[in-house]
Amino acid sequence: MKKISHFQAVNFSDYFALACTKFLRFFADTFFAGRYGHRAVVLETVAAVPGMVGGALQHLKSLRTMKSDDGWINILLEEAENERMHLMTFIEIARPNAFERLMIVIAQGIFYNLFFLLYLFSAKTAHRLVGYFEEEAVYSYSEYLNGVESGKYENIAAPQIAINYWHLNEDARLSDVIMAVRNDEMNHRDVNHNFASLLTQ
Repeated sequence: MKKISHFQAVNFSDYFALACTKFLRFFADTFFAGRYGHRAVVLETVAAVPGMVGGALQHLKSLRTMKSDDGWINILLEEAENERMHLMTFIEIARPNAFERLMIVIAQGIFYNLFFLLYLFSAKTAHRLVGYFEEEAVYSYSEYLNGVESGKYENIAAPQIAINYWHLNEDARLSDVIMAVRNDEMNHRDVNHNFASLLTQ
């Protein structure tokens, strides 16, 4: 799989996906302002949506066309589950308050329906959008890690759920969890950018 730290937009579809990502990044930066644990909780509830939507629609497409999905379904569903585990982990680190829980319900409802329609209209654009989302996730988790390593945020003990899921050492810390999550996001970034490029071809 081709490694892509940043995909340079080349057409309207790419620029549209990039513009949507930058808009949402501005919103997240404004609202959370360095509260990375709470930011992760809210955003991971949204991040787990695309893989489930894409997996379901690729499944239906395979049934309609009676053709192989070339492994896309499992990859996308595994991505959705992986993002859900990110959420389960960060809930142990930053407990969402009532307002954040309300935001999660609203954001998930809006994003699910918009992404579903986008995927139906242009799966290529949908995957490019997720690729750009993941680029921003990698950047955000790198910022979070820098804050932990510099002492700005306490490097607390890793939650047991994270130790079990990523097979971390029993004495693992928050920095180890962030690195594991960031590696996952790098993989999702590359997968979705590559899927978008394959659909372009």
